[in-house]
Amino acid sequence: MNKLYIGNVSAEASEEDLESIFKQWKIPHSGSFLVKTGYAFVDCPDEKAAMRAIDVLSGKVELHGQVLEVEHSVPKRQRSCKLQIRNIPPHMQWEVLDGMLAQYGAVESCEQVNTETETAVVNVRYATRDQTRLAMEKLNGSMMENYALKVSYIPDETAAPEGPPTGGRRNFNARGPPRSGSPGLGARPKVQSDIPLRVLVPTQFVGAIIGKEGATIRNITKQTHSKIDIHRKENAGAAEKPITIHSTPEGCSNACRTIMDIMQKEAVDTKFTEEIPLKILAHNNFVGRLIGKEGRNLKKIEQDTGTKITISPLQDLTLYNPERTITIKGSIDACSRAEEEVMKKIRESYESDMAAMNLQSNLIPGLNLNALGLFPSGAPGMGPSMASVPPPGAHGGCSYGGQPESETVHLFIPALAVGAIIGKQGQHIKQLSHFAGASIKIAPAEGMDAKQRMVIIVGPPEAQFKAQCRIFGKLKEENFFGPKEEVKLEAHIKVPSFAAGRVIGKGGKTVNELQNLTCAEVVVPRDQTPDENDQVIVKISGHFFACQLAQRKIQEILAQVRRQQQQQQQQQPKSPSGAQPPMQRRK
Repeated sequence: MNKLYIGNVSAEASEEDLESIFKQWKIPHSGSFLVKTGYAFVDCPDEKAAMRAIDVLSGKVELHGQVLEVEHSVPKRQRSCKLQIRNIPPHMQWEVLDGMLAQYGAVESCEQVNTETETAVVNVRYATRDQTRLAMEKLNGSMMENYALKVSYIPDETAAPEGPPTGGRRNFNARGPPRSGSPGLGARPKVQSDIPLRVLVPTQFVGAIIGKEGATIRNITKQTHSKIDIHRKENAGAAEKPITIHSTPEGCSNACRTIMDIMQKEAVDTKFTEEIPLKILAHNNFVGRLIGKEGRNLKKIEQDTGTKITISPLQDLTLYNPERTITIKGSIDACSRAEEEVMKKIRESYESDMAAMNLQSNLIPGLNLNALGLFPSGAPGMGPSMASVPPPGAHGGCSYGGQPESETVHLFIPALAVGAIIGKQGQHIKQLSHFAGASIKIAPAEGMDAKQRMVIIVGPPEAQFKAQCRIFGKLKEENFFGPKEEVKLEAHIKVPSFAAGRVIGKGGKTVNELQNLTCAEVVVPRDQTPDENDQVIVKISGHFFACQLAQRKIQEILAQVRRQQQQQQQQQPKSPSGAQPPMQRRK
């Protein structure tokens, strides 16, 4: 993997010219340059030297007026399922990257490559050659947060010839797990595997944290083995600036403690007399579980650490700022201990949500789950949210060349939970509706003793997913279900009466397969009278992901029915308006 292809080479370029450039940039190479018309090849002694040549030269260095393009030289027989993606935005989080890669196929491994550049580099293996080719075509040159991605094949020594496997050792382990030590999908490098710690610091202390020519921040990074981003350009003129710390939990805490010490010293030196609390930014999805029922979790942290903790109100949230500010007051030691406890709770919530998401995301067609904004992938200071970038074709299988069609779902919740969903003065349901991009209304109670209430959700697939996810989550947060009890709700969707048979299948085969695949209970009640729109109800019961998967699968079936109808209509010969059908000729 150490042979390089050098493209866009001028016809005037010589072996000596290329030799000079490599020498100027202190890039070692072994052997001479093989110069052809318009391109050249060279061997590097190791992977590190090859990566340095790509990072330093490709797209940046000119030779005789032409900018060189440098990438791994990969023989066609080894252009299989492995790609290298370079120039990835430095703040991009793993779950966002995973979501982007998963749009083009099943990712078998994704490992980060250590480079000297500010941007990130990953090596990716897809399950099939076709998926790899598609990812190459779609991603190479595509813009991500103002960075143009650069994608190239890398040699795949395990590559087998295209075509059906024939057994033997040529295909041995070609699609097995990543080799030991590579991060793969199960174990990311610790630097970015955990949710980052984000803190707000007073703007006047930013200079002291950075230090002369960046010496202080480099020292913190080195000592704590962390990556620290100070977002100085955000919110010009603001009294506070966000800092993002990527590391292990211990590394984040150590870096945070050091930053608090620096601010305290700077306050003494500048005679700044106001108290400097620790302010942590946390995605709103995790705050309910951090607070706990009746504030018990937060009270325990306060008692255990000797601090006073307050959290910014929900009203401060916007669609583009889903973070709450957790303000911790106390001594530096106390604040440091509280930070550890707060982030421990947030990481537990995050890992729990991601585990559930990863378990089912590959099963739910038509939804770019990682781009939904449910997790803190688009937090301020981390680049724009991916939620505004729908994946190609991610329309739940129910649109025809335009925007995804709106769907209506009736979700049944405990009657006692209505207040929690509506919120004070309707604040929560308004914010939920705005966040999800859906219409959300609660139907009137059907009687005085009704134990359930119907929530009517209208919106496209992504909006349905967001809205239902937050409703399930809210019921869990508000303890309408026990700590070890899974939230299970019933949802109703309406289908055309003529399509109900397709949902059931011959002898109930389709509905049984649906239930086995999704783990949801799916029932099409018999002897239903179709409503005024000739529709009947399908009942779906189960936990969140089971319900979602069943909904999507049923919508897929309905989309197939609609497509078949359209094809039949197009195939029918059209008669001119008012024309009589031709009379049959007498024999």
